[in-house]
Amino acid sequence: MTENTPRATTRTWIGLAVLVLPMLLIAIDGMVLVFALADITQDLKPTGTQQLWMLDIYSLLLAGLLITMSTLSDRFGRRKVLLIGAVVFAIASILGALSTEPWMLIGSRALLGIAGATIMPGTLSLIRNMFLDRNQRRTAMAVWSAMGALGAAAGPIVGGWIIETFSWHAAFLMNIPVMVLLLVLAPFLVPESKNPNPGNIDVASILLSLAGMISFVYGVKTFAEGKEPGIGFVTFFAGLVLLALFVIRQLRMPVPMINVRLFKVRAFTGAVLTDLLSIFSLVGALFALTQFLQLVVGLSVIQSALWMLPQAAVSAFAGFIAAALVKRVPTSIIVSVGVLITAGGFATLLTLTPDTEPWRIAIALCLVGLGAGVGMTLTNDLIMSSVRPEQSGQAAAISESAYELGTAFGTAILGSVLLGFYHTGLADAAPAGLPAGVLAAAKETIAAALLYAKELPDAIGAALTTAATDAFTAALAWTGGIAALILLAVAVFAGIMLRGVSAQADLAEADAE
Repeated sequence: MTENTPRATTRTWIGLAVLVLPMLLIAIDGMVLVFALADITQDLKPTGTQQLWMLDIYSLLLAGLLITMSTLSDRFGRRKVLLIGAVVFAIASILGALSTEPWMLIGSRALLGIAGATIMPGTLSLIRNMFLDRNQRRTAMAVWSAMGALGAAAGPIVGGWIIETFSWHAAFLMNIPVMVLLLVLAPFLVPESKNPNPGNIDVASILLSLAGMISFVYGVKTFAEGKEPGIGFVTFFAGLVLLALFVIRQLRMPVPMINVRLFKVRAFTGAVLTDLLSIFSLVGALFALTQFLQLVVGLSVIQSALWMLPQAAVSAFAGFIAAALVKRVPTSIIVSVGVLITAGGFATLLTLTPDTEPWRIAIALCLVGLGAGVGMTLTNDLIMSSVRPEQSGQAAAISESAYELGTAFGTAILGSVLLGFYHTGLADAAPAGLPAGVLAAAKETIAAALLYAKELPDAIGAALTTAATDAFTAALAWTGGIAALILLAVAVFAGIMLRGVSAQADLAEADAE
């Protein structure tokens, strides 16, 4: 960083506002289908397998294509590829709204995943090129992170309102105005950028990264469902092998598709792994908390989302706090303290009971949001600053891939831990005289237990409800405690790996050899 580094203008900041629109929409869109699934099932009557593919195909293709799309962005122009992604996203949304058969909806979700993979790394890499001043870039990263947090929190509210007011078709159509706005404004406000020396397109690398990521994530998801462990193991192992071959190929190429030697930079590796492990803990525990608010406390989807909204606001504000603090406090300390605050939020779940008021959950979530917003704003900045501007697509692909892998592992592993504790707890506390078939079904999920409880005679039904809510609450407390312990370890890890990173140091000037 030098004194001659150009600073962002008012036009650049307006361009940022346009650039974060698709991030906000994708974050909202990721939650909508979960709440629309009941209406979709009633309307299209998909099989159980088709329902799973409706949910999973989006994330599988998104994860699998991030590396490929970021490479194409570096080569052909990040704004150009971003706008192509916006067009595809709009077309896929129209097709989704017009779907009359399950296979049509699955196809449109697949197209949305491809478009999402085209859009997501493009936003990060364009921000890296638009904001060359390190301090301004941190603020821009805080805005980017804030939109993701607000979108994830607003998804249930916006989606629930649209579905209840109109229909599940309208949940797809809400994407169109945002994408049209992006297509109209981005050519005037977002400057084009590309890598002037991108190297040749390597088809083998593209196939290895695509097949490896899809197989790996699919294996993790299959393990989480627990229905086909053999297939889960084979696809998980195959994904590992393919990704290992991808890395080996990159190390041998004179101009690699992804510069894996970046992981020799301690701060880069520390930032990527801190993000991955933080997301792992956050996703697994937050998913369980939404179930607690709806199934144990008895809130509606929108009511639950409203109690979780303060967390998003705190998380969004925390990013700006981090951008200001890092000018005076070492990055390693800020990130570590942020992770510790998040761990503290999850540790409060150890005192959880079925009678816990929603406001206590909201306070715990605010702590989680504060810590995550502080820590992940700076780690994202470190990742994007680890490459020269012309290679920013590579860093964006690695950053987004870490997020997707953390999400997959968090849902699978911590979700399985939660289910295991619930299964054991309900088995120990189930009321006597419960039919064996009902008990087996009730052990699968708390939702199934509560559904069967309504169909049983009053006394035994009430006993099953109490046993299920007690078992789920205890399981959630244990899962929150485990997440807190993982985050404590992450805080120590981040403090070590990010030690010595200066607020003014620009890692883009240091090549990873």
